[in-house]
Amino acid sequence: MDTTFSSQSLTLSPEDNNRLFGLCGKLNEHLRLIEKMLGVIIKQRGYTFSISGNHQAVQQARHTLSNLYDETAKEPILAPQDIHMYLQTVSKKPQQQQGTRMEIHIKKEVITGRGENQVRYIRNIMDHDINFGIGPAGTGKTYLAVACAVQALEAERVSRIILVRPIVEAGEKLGFLPGDIAQKIHPYLQPLYDALYEMLGFEKVHQLLERGIIELVPLAYMRGRSLNDSFVILDEGQNTTIEQMKMFLTRIGFNSKAVITGDITQIDLSNRQESGLIHAAQVLSNTQGISFTQFQPSDVVRHPLVQTIVEAYSRFEENNANKKN
Repeated sequence: MDTTFSSQSLTLSPEDNNRLFGLCGKLNEHLRLIEKMLGVIIKQRGYTFSISGNHQAVQQARHTLSNLYDETAKEPILAPQDIHMYLQTVSKKPQQQQGTRMEIHIKKEVITGRGENQVRYIRNIMDHDINFGIGPAGTGKTYLAVACAVQALEAERVSRIILVRPIVEAGEKLGFLPGDIAQKIHPYLQPLYDALYEMLGFEKVHQLLERGIIELVPLAYMRGRSLNDSFVILDEGQNTTIEQMKMFLTRIGFNSKAVITGDITQIDLSNRQESGLIHAAQVLSNTQGISFTQFQPSDVVRHPLVQTIVEAYSRFEENNANKKN
């Protein structure tokens, strides 16, 4: 790696205050993220940026600022996760960077998959009837699956969306929950509601729920059903038992698509070895028509510390496993 110290300047054009704000972020949070991830110092004065650090990192930072400013012509407001995912690709070889962006067009917005694994995941969902997305929290597994489901519904490729979760408490005994069945299961399905509200709007979601076009269902209620013309998402698949996973997969009917997401490092079952997600990955890994996308800690699009936390836990568990062996 080139460790030669370098200081270079970059002037962006055309001048556009909205695009400049989109690049820099609120209180320059995007610039601080670029500095931290590339190990450089960035000083800004208007549309001119002064970048200092080792030569290779400075070059990467210049390309990053220039490319992201070009990006603001299409997406005026960039989110921190957009910066994060872009920076995940800049250190890769040029041939690896091809195809590291893919768009999902829905009526309300355009949702962009970034990075090799997110793009592979979206393509797999489009090309296969049954898809598994496995990996750490914060990698976009559920969000992108919901986006693909909304796109399919709006394009009338399916007639309904069915969102499913196993009802398993995450290490806490919540006890009796008041209300009817919908109110009881609502806390477990909240992440799915959040994604739908963002993509369709609050009123639209509740209209579709009332009409049965969108269903949010506990996994236990899936037995005996045959799901035709549907886009079905099973979230938190690591908390299914082997029997439940088999039951779910055999519900899929004609003109239907299923996506199963999960993180095998966060299993809440009393016996980890009974996870239906782990078992399915072993049994179905070479089955034609079924795809598996494995996400990595580098795909995490939440706060940068989340990626660090995931990696630290992975190292700790790997070291413990090695000691036992």
